[in-house]
Amino acid sequence: MRRHPGRGEAGREVSLPSRGEGDLPSERGAEVGRRIGVGLMYGLWKPRVLGAWKVPATGPVILAVNHSHNIDGPMVMGVSPRPTHFLIKQEAFVGPLDPFLTGIGQLKVDRTAADRTAITRALGLLEAGGVLGIFPEGTRGGGDFASLRAGLAYFAVRSGAPIVPVAVLGSADRRGRVVKALPPLRSRVDVVYGEPFEAGDGTGRRTRSALDAATERVQKQLTAHLENARRLTGR
Repeated sequence: MRRHPGRGEAGREVSLPSRGEGDLPSERGAEVGRRIGVGLMYGLWKPRVLGAWKVPATGPVILAVNHSHNIDGPMVMGVSPRPTHFLIKQEAFVGPLDPFLTGIGQLKVDRTAADRTAITRALGLLEAGGVLGIFPEGTRGGGDFASLRAGLAYFAVRSGAPIVPVAVLGSADRRGRVVKALPPLRSRVDVVYGEPFEAGDGTGRRTRSALDAATERVQKQLTAHLENARRLTGR
C-alpha cells in the first residue's frame, strides 16, 4: 500500500509544523555543492548532458531522477543548471558526511515513516522557488522507474511545481571498474533531461485517490522519458 506523507488514514490532509526561513536548506550551500560536483564529475568521468535547457530558469522545480548507482545524485547535482537540494536517506548522514551534506543544502529524510520535518522543509524549499531532487523509486535499484513511491506526486501536487524527468545512463556499467563501487574512471555517463510536466489533474484535489492517480500519471511520463533517453543515447 502506498503511504502518502502528511496524510491521515481517511485521506484528509494533516497539518504540518510551521516553518521559518531558518528551516530552509541553504541555497548558497547547494551552489557550493554544485561547483564541487562539477569538478568531481568531470574530473573522474565524462558526463554528457542533454536537454539541461529544459529545466525552468526560475521558480520551483522537482527533478525526478532514476537511481541505479551511488553517483547518480552527485552527478545530477554537479551538471544541473541550478543548485539542487536532494532528499537523501538519513543513513547517509553519518560521521563527517552529516555536516557536509547539510552544509551543501541537502535534505535528510527518514524513509521508514512519514518524515514531517523533511516534508515541511521540502515544501518550504519549493515555496521559495528552489529545486528539489527526488529519487522517486525510493532507493537504488534497476533505475527503470518500475516502482514509484507516492512522495513525488505528493510534493508536485501540493506545491504545484512542475516535474522534470532526469535519466542517468551508464553509471551502473560494471565493465573495466577499478573501484567496484564506482563506474569505470573516465567512462561516459549520460544525463538526459526531459520536458517539464504537471502531476495533478488540474482539480487541485489532494485525496489519496487523487494522489494515486497522480502517481500513475507520473510513472507513465517518467517511463516514457527513460525509453526516449535510451533511444537518444543508444544506452
